[in-house]
Amino acid sequence: MGRRVVTGLVCVFVAGTPHPALAAPGAVPAQGRWGTADLMVGITASPKVAQPGQPLTYHVSVHNKGPGDAVLPTLRVRLPRDFQILNVGVAECGPGSARNEVLCRSSDDVLPGGSGDMTITGMIRPGAHGPLRARADLTSEVLDDDEADNTAETVTKVDEGADLAMRFSSSTRYTRPGHWFAVRAEVRNRGPRIVRDAYVFFQPQEARLQSATGARCHRSRQFVGCALPPIRSGSRGLLKLVFRVPSRASHAVATMATVYSRRFGDRRPANNRASMRVALRRA
Repeated sequence: MGRRVVTGLVCVFVAGTPHPALAAPGAVPAQGRWGTADLMVGITASPKVAQPGQPLTYHVSVHNKGPGDAVLPTLRVRLPRDFQILNVGVAECGPGSARNEVLCRSSDDVLPGGSGDMTITGMIRPGAHGPLRARADLTSEVLDDDEADNTAETVTKVDEGADLAMRFSSSTRYTRPGHWFAVRAEVRNRGPRIVRDAYVFFQPQEARLQSATGARCHRSRQFVGCALPPIRSGSRGLLKLVFRVPSRASHAVATMATVYSRRFGDRRPANNRASMRVALRRA
């Protein structure tokens, strides 16, 4: 016997003699000839506690414990309404008949001992409150004497997350090439969690960072990243940054920034960004 890869359920199976689609008159029924197929499915979620607006991955595993073949098995995965599907790790899987349902139909039988797995990745919607329930069902065209393990479910809690907001103000509306201008950045934590890992990501374009107070900042040629001290719920963090405009600058300088927490998701991501523009004035 040879080995082949069956991408329908991302499994490696032992290839045997194909079974006829229709039994000849007087032949023993499929279940009697090949025996029943005891299918088993499992589903897990990672991370264990979901964050609003952040990724979540479902891992689905399937197995045929035998003693017979699983004839043309079908895997159906029903996902939570607040889970936005971004990628399914098996090309042959497609949308099911219900909303947020993934359907995988294998084009080959699964021999006893055959196993496989797949992943479904997506994002938790910012307004999700949970718990999130996902269910996987595995069926075949042969009899399964133990159907209790043909269905699996996982329940994932959704954290309260945080609500960070970003706002800019500048010390001036105009500057000159080769001169400096100061920017005041305010990060407000609207709760409910204390955020100990707030991080502001700046894109100052042509302007170069000269100094920063209120946070630990690191700069590269195109970006500036600043780690803020802990911000309690209802409080704010303040940064003051000084930028220098290149001497050859010929147009207004724009600065954009995004604040986020590395641990917590954000329920209102629209206010996580801010931008400002400083016009150039020639001498």
